[in-house]
Amino acid sequence: MKIRKELWFGFTLMGLIVAAAIFMLVSVPQITNGHIGLLMLSLVVVAIMLGFPTAFTLMGMGMIFTWLAYDRDITKTLDLMVQSAFKVMGNDVLISIPLFVFMGYLVERANLIESLFRSIHLALVRLPGALAVATLVTCTIFATATGIVGAVVTLMGLLALPTMLRAGYSVQMSAGAITAGGCLGILIPPSVLLIVYGATAGVSVVQLYAGAFFPGLMLAGLYILYVILIAKLRPSTAPPLPESERFVPLPPLTEKIAPSHSARALPALLSAIKGRRNHEVPMGHLFKQLLIVLLPAIVFVLMALWAHSAFTHVEVEEEVAMARMGEEPSPMTERSSGGLQEPPAGQDGGLAEPPSEDAKDDALKEPPSDEPKEAAASAAAGSVQEPPDAVRDMPAAKEAPPAERAAPTGYWIGVGAGAISLLVFYALLSFTRLEVFKMLLSSFFPLVILIAAVLGSIVLGLATPTEAAAVGALGGALLAAAYRRLNFAVVKESVFLTAKTSAMVCWLFVGSAIFSAAFALLGGQDLVEKWVLSMDLTPVQFLVLAQVIIFLLGWPLEWTEIIVIFMPIFIPLLDNFGIDPLFFGLLVALNLQTAFLSPPVAMAAFYLKGVSPPHVTLNQIFLGMLPFMGIQIVAIVLLYIFPQIGLWLPQVLYK
Repeated sequence: MKIRKELWFGFTLMGLIVAAAIFMLVSVPQITNGHIGLLMLSLVVVAIMLGFPTAFTLMGMGMIFTWLAYDRDITKTLDLMVQSAFKVMGNDVLISIPLFVFMGYLVERANLIESLFRSIHLALVRLPGALAVATLVTCTIFATATGIVGAVVTLMGLLALPTMLRAGYSVQMSAGAITAGGCLGILIPPSVLLIVYGATAGVSVVQLYAGAFFPGLMLAGLYILYVILIAKLRPSTAPPLPESERFVPLPPLTEKIAPSHSARALPALLSAIKGRRNHEVPMGHLFKQLLIVLLPAIVFVLMALWAHSAFTHVEVEEEVAMARMGEEPSPMTERSSGGLQEPPAGQDGGLAEPPSEDAKDDALKEPPSDEPKEAAASAAAGSVQEPPDAVRDMPAAKEAPPAERAAPTGYWIGVGAGAISLLVFYALLSFTRLEVFKMLLSSFFPLVILIAAVLGSIVLGLATPTEAAAVGALGGALLAAAYRRLNFAVVKESVFLTAKTSAMVCWLFVGSAIFSAAFALLGGQDLVEKWVLSMDLTPVQFLVLAQVIIFLLGWPLEWTEIIVIFMPIFIPLLDNFGIDPLFFGLLVALNLQTAFLSPPVAMAAFYLKGVSPPHVTLNQIFLGMLPFMGIQIVAIVLLYIFPQIGLWLPQVLYK
């Protein structure tokens, strides 16, 4: 019965598309090539909804209609196909896709998410709705490490859904948190969607990554805030965890030195080292535990020293430039500034004439020399006079030690805030929290370091996306090896899935290039542009229209199909309304997340349904997704009202 309803919905939607295309052809006074291009677009959407492969549907439709546009000239048609495919093959941005996908599959197949979810759950156990919050945080981190929506939703459905249901969470809350968190991989870098959009729209992928960082964090923060509020207002949907779920066992050696599980760890360890408690505990174990406890303080001190050195250090060249600021260059300096120079006098190449009789009024009569000029210039600049031999003085200036300047006020404010945070951390660090911290050290921080190395190198301009993706793939392999889960089966499966995904994306690009060339050749783009401009829309109205169309397309189509088919239609219109393609891409990424959560064709719901218990129905999953879809709409509105959420970081780093 459910399949029949879904089929009815699909056939109804296809019927509406075909009816709209027929009405367009009948209502126009004369059918032009542009109308044939729109007919081609409609047929492509219907064919994809019928289940035909997207890439080959685009290529097939593009070649057929190109052949018609060229008056059945097969040679020109094949030439266009080859040129379009070669243009895609020459796009080096696409090299980063298989590398990022390989990194994601390595991290996923190494099964790191289980320990990550457990440690985050215990770290956030006192928050209302702790399991749902831990699910969202885990999904955010894992989406940043993988960027694969289906994999994150499936894994969290296997891991977090049974745990939340056993804890008494409602099905709607559990399903909503998993599906909404899993879809964050669409937006948060290293998102494959952003790479595909950048290659399609001609926008820098580096700037897209920088721009999507804060909107992704904002959306995840809104999700977490909603879960906490609902758990506080309606505890029945997300009840507090029992004490048995919060209990963390201590290692046997730590049990001997811990007065209790809630005792503060740092004073107890220090007293054990110097006192009577260590007679049955090896000193190596005590020092190891103490090193783990002091690790945040050590990292804080090293970072503070590094930041102080970066803020206060002045390079030698900068020091010399500051010392000579306002000083007029002397003739000696001019002559020694590089290469052979002309004599200061006698521009015709001869010797300068002797001083004239008018010069007898001068107080001192010295032979012509540069020394008085240099001394006068130095005196006029208010500085100490240099020795006559300025050439000998220059190396001395270069050998002078670099100066230091005072650290800015913001640095000291940051150091003070960090010191206060450390004091609070050690005041609250019990032996139970120490064990949770050790779990985070082995699960959370390695992934964070991998993510920071990949994204930081891209955003700071240290590496191109392709280079950073290669480093990320290597880091994923090293991480899996560190967890002793890197074996031939994991590598083989990761390589196979990477090749499968990359081939799909690259064939989509080839099909999109052929289809776009045929659509432009038929004049479909010009017809759409004239139609949109004839509506006399404001930029706000155009953005609303575009986002509504993309949202509706998200029901029957995948994000890859929306990007490669419809973005080439929208992108040329942006200049007419003064809209930044970077900002438009961020709105599209947020919008496509909404489409992933919107019934009746929400792909995330079907991913979760495939791994959920039998009593969990699709309707319950849909009901749980609706509030999070509303939050995504709020995020889109916030991004439009405050565009600096997405544009501030790219402007600071690259403008």
